[in-house]
Amino acid sequence: MTISRTIASLSVLLALPQLVLAQEARQVMISVDTAKPAGKLPPVWRFFGADEPNYATMKDGRKLLVELGELKKGAVYFRAHNLLSSGDGTAAFKWGSSNAYTETKDGKPVYDWKVVDGIIDAYLERGVRPYLQIGFMPEAMSAAPAGTPYQHSWRPGFDYKLIATGWTYPPKDYEKWAELVYQWTLHNIEKYGKAEVEKWYFEVWNEPNSPFYWTASPEEFYKLHDYAIGAVRRALPTARVGGPDVAGAGGAFMDGFLKHVSSGKNYVTGQTGTPTDFLSFHAKGKPEFVDGHVRMGIATHLREADRGFTKVLSIPSLAAKPVVIGESDPEGCAACPGPQNDYRNGTMYSSYTAASFARIWELAERRKVNLEGVLSWSFEFEDQPWFAGYRQLSTNGVDLPVLNVFRLFAQLGDTKLATVNAAQISLDQAMAKGIQGDADIGSIATRTADGKVALLLWHYHDDDVAGPAAQVTISLKGLKVVPAGAKLWRVDGDHANAFAAWKKMGSPQSPDQDQYAQLEVASVMKAETVAITGSRGAASIALALPRQGVALLVLDGQ
Repeated sequence: MTISRTIASLSVLLALPQLVLAQEARQVMISVDTAKPAGKLPPVWRFFGADEPNYATMKDGRKLLVELGELKKGAVYFRAHNLLSSGDGTAAFKWGSSNAYTETKDGKPVYDWKVVDGIIDAYLERGVRPYLQIGFMPEAMSAAPAGTPYQHSWRPGFDYKLIATGWTYPPKDYEKWAELVYQWTLHNIEKYGKAEVEKWYFEVWNEPNSPFYWTASPEEFYKLHDYAIGAVRRALPTARVGGPDVAGAGGAFMDGFLKHVSSGKNYVTGQTGTPTDFLSFHAKGKPEFVDGHVRMGIATHLREADRGFTKVLSIPSLAAKPVVIGESDPEGCAACPGPQNDYRNGTMYSSYTAASFARIWELAERRKVNLEGVLSWSFEFEDQPWFAGYRQLSTNGVDLPVLNVFRLFAQLGDTKLATVNAAQISLDQAMAKGIQGDADIGSIATRTADGKVALLLWHYHDDDVAGPAAQVTISLKGLKVVPAGAKLWRVDGDHANAFAAWKKMGSPQSPDQDQYAQLEVASVMKAETVAITGSRGAASIALALPRQGVALLVLDGQ
């Protein structure tokens, strides 16, 4: 045997204990008192959105809207950019259009609701309601300098600054802008009925504190906002209006907006303040590519959410208003590629979603914020390569693992139950350092309206690397009856995971009809039954939870 082979053999032998240790499951104990309520858990997860509104009317978009609508009948909302942008309705990355507004040669308005009606129809017919974003600026109305292109030329890989073209400017005539919004609102009432439109959210623009979306001053946006909100309320005095859906917590821009709508002079009425039924801002994480793998940035995400909550609470007259985090995601650009975004197809995205929502719920409770919605800016990208790595809920009509986590959220109750779980990383640690030491093996126990106990479990770490499974033992007390078994749903590397199935097929870019059917089957969660041991109101359940796994246990008859 050569010296080099001897050294290699010794290296393998030395590594064996570490390999064995890496495979040993971490023991976790979770205790739940099913008779002890511990606060409310509002269904904030039921909001989604996308840059590209026209995808909603295309084959895979229509299919996905059905899936979203079934999550919580009549209570799921969708926010989209570009509903008033000019164009022929052809979808493109970070673009869409409806051509709702044009002008005659002598400057008279022409309204055409056909395309935007088709988008809203696609929502409502599938049980989804609009979180209606009023924007962007129609070409005929834009105050962009002569020669400024209207539609941007951005595509994945291009400089992001290229998206800021003529649609980002204020109107040349604010009265025409207000009349467009007024006529659109009147049309929606006539088409869908007052009672339906009263259930919608209305907000103006997207991230007006960002030069990528707004090419004017903050004060000019406050004016744009006042004119639009005034027009909506003129058509429908009971409309639910708010904003401003700023990037991040909004900094000085958000301070100015909150001061304006609460105590400033309204640009339309001259009176004090602007009607505000809800407040909205955005919060994003920041993944990195480190040592050959993705490292998520959950701490950045949570700190941004906390800054937004703090802003809302800074104005006493607004502090109790409902809050919607109008975009809440692991990073900032759904259509942007890159190695730091390679996590999106598989279980890193799904486990991050469980862990981040849990902390945002907890953070809102700590801050005593009236959190109404947390919107995931993820939908689908029509006719793109399979599992291309965009931030989306499905690929070519096949669900990704992350969508199944929202199905698990939908089975949770509104009442939390007292839980002790030492393996769950504290909120303070997650905000300060992320999840980069011990893995986060977390849980939320709830009681549903029909008396079931639903327990969500997740196993998350910021680093997208392999790690040992957790062997979880759940002790329950206060049960009315001890059932023979509990239902278990899983989302992990071996369950409800079309991406894993696609890789086993050899990653075909043109699956045939049989392979497509197999991928659809692989994407579906299937309920298992797990054994329960116990008596006299106390019980125990044991299960293995792999790294990046999410699971839901449901006990009937409680």
